[in-house]
Amino acid sequence: MKALNLSILLLLLTVFQSLYSQQVEFEEYDLENGLHVILHQDNSVPIVTTSVLYHVGSKDENPERTGFAHFFEHLLFEGTKNISKGKWFSIVTGNGGSNNAYTNNDFTYYYENFPSNNLKLGLWMESERMLHPIIDQTGVDTQNEVVKEEKRMRYDNSPYGKWNENVKSHLYKVHPYRQTTIGKMEHLDAATLEEFMAFNQKYYIPNNATLTVAGDLDIPQTKKWIEEYFRSIPRGPEIVRVFPKESPIQETIKAEAFDPNIQIPAIFLAYRTPKRNSRDARVLDVISTYLSQGNSSKLYKKLVDDQKMSLQVAAFNMNNEDYSTYVILSLPLGETQLETLITEIDEEVEKIQKELISEKDYQKLQNQFESDFVSSNSTIEGIANSLAEYYTFYGGDTNLINKELELYKSITREDIRNVAQKYLNPSQRLELSYLPEAQKEEK
Repeated sequence: MKALNLSILLLLLTVFQSLYSQQVEFEEYDLENGLHVILHQDNSVPIVTTSVLYHVGSKDENPERTGFAHFFEHLLFEGTKNISKGKWFSIVTGNGGSNNAYTNNDFTYYYENFPSNNLKLGLWMESERMLHPIIDQTGVDTQNEVVKEEKRMRYDNSPYGKWNENVKSHLYKVHPYRQTTIGKMEHLDAATLEEFMAFNQKYYIPNNATLTVAGDLDIPQTKKWIEEYFRSIPRGPEIVRVFPKESPIQETIKAEAFDPNIQIPAIFLAYRTPKRNSRDARVLDVISTYLSQGNSSKLYKKLVDDQKMSLQVAAFNMNNEDYSTYVILSLPLGETQLETLITEIDEEVEKIQKELISEKDYQKLQNQFESDFVSSNSTIEGIANSLAEYYTFYGGDTNLINKELELYKSITREDIRNVAQKYLNPSQRLELSYLPEAQKEEK
């Protein structure tokens, strides 16, 4: 969803936290209904973040009813038994706060930022969302139009808007990661109100959620409010997740996609890589930084600055719970052919596979990761998000917030070489040529 304007108090939200030298203190426990609670106290500014992470994303959907998790991201702002339809946002902003939500393959995340004297309000609102949502045909119809408009703007009519959809559909054959988060509109149109209600009852339950409260809070008082608002919410049936396994990719998958919104083609090289809580996934993050983060990175300097054959180049690892997706993309400049870009990209990857990166580059990576990690946890909001994700997706190890940087710093030059050798080979990837629609007509 689009972020609301921050109140003037949120100018105070940024609290620099050097995690390399300072531990993030937190307390966690479970309510009897299975709700996991994480509390982090930081009284340096009068701001508090209340968030709920629901362990439900697009991979949990019926393949004939895609888009449900994202749809609920919108639908659960419609109103509750005690919050009138359309009043959610005005209550938040009227009390000096802001809020937002987002959905991905694995989870849906809601949060509010409030002045700390409104913490009780934030907790009450999230308990209302969990216990008393109003799911009726009027709300479904309203949000159906909202989601359709979002799809038109962000995907259908946006340049390169469908690259991820095309990558996923070719890279994953049986796992639900082949589905897009936005889903198919015909699936939402065909869904009944009973199906929406069943989805809510299955996934938006305390034993499938993590409540995180971070910032200027009094822990004993916060616990009392949490008990008051969340204890009575019924536990739901345990969720069993069994997803099909993908067979290894053993030869290059070549595919094309056509986009009416572009004039410049692009090449996407995509690899199926390990799940987010693996060491190899962290090493791939380091390789991404080495290849394309900043103007001095290897691919940017080579293709954009020196050889001037690319308008843009990027490498990134999209980390997920079951599998991750590693992507290298580039847009050609001038008469440069996509095959030429592939050759040049492969040359840089092969260097990593065959040689240890220099000590100078290695130290630069160490510095970059320390800076990036500290920056990602430099706000109360960022800390709340990190705590929730570490608990949910790293085997309940919430304290990774204090250990993760050291894990990245323990990655060696040999690790970088070995992981590149293991995963980033042409025979293990998708080569997607993303082309202007006009080229399809020419063919």
